Amino acid sequence: MFNIDSLNMSVVLVARICLAGLLSGVIGFEREFRAKEAGLRTHFLVGVGSALFMIVSQYGFLNVNAQSTMNGFMRPADAARVAAQVVSGIGFIGAGAIMVQKHYVRGLTTAAGLWVVAAIGMSCGGGLYVMAIAGTIFALIGLELFRVLMRWVSLRMLEISFSAETPEAVEAMIARVKSVGCKISGYKVAHTSAGRLRVQLSARDRSRFEGLITLYTKLTGVPGVDLESIE
Repeated sequence: MFNIDSLNMSVVLVARICLAGLLSGVIGFEREFRAKEAGLRTHFLVGVGSALFMIVSQYGFLNVNAQSTMNGFMRPADAARVAAQVVSGIGFIGAGAIMVQKHYVRGLTTAAGLWVVAAIGMSCGGGLYVMAIAGTIFALIGLELFRVLMRWVSLRMLEISFSAETPEAVEAMIARVKSVGCKISGYKVAHTSAGRLRVQLSARDRSRFEGLITLYTKLTGVPGVDLESIE
């Protein structure tokens, strides 16, 4: 039998899923534009999936709750357990977006973004539309506005590799690195088969708008030193 109330509820729930996909897609587009590990499709799917889980959490146990007693006792039915598993389960996807390369950890922001997208999807699934929209706005502020601000206050990590003939040449290269505005955080020294010293130097550079080619030019020309790479 046709039930207008059931139809209206279905329309509302579908609208929640659509809004979750839209808001999550906005954040995913920003990540896609930045060529990050998880892009538009990943964020869209996480948001839609979270909304579905939240809807199941709210409305998927109505028949269970209707059976109030079982052998004279209240039948246990905790619908919130489904939503709780989304919060912990999203960590598996976030962990897959995190990569460790040499001394750097990449993907933490993307993983945090997926976590926030899951919360946005759950908010849409729960009917908290204003909270979902506000969460999307604040997430974009954290991703874009803070990105611009951090360029002025944070330091760029660099990996500088070079070989030198003598320890004095190594010290001269370190002095050159400091003179161009880099702060050295550590380095490793090893002997090569040719009897030279090979150095891998970790440094922090405040000039984030300066290209690596310009920095490479500034660091060349030290006597007895062959600059190999800057990453």
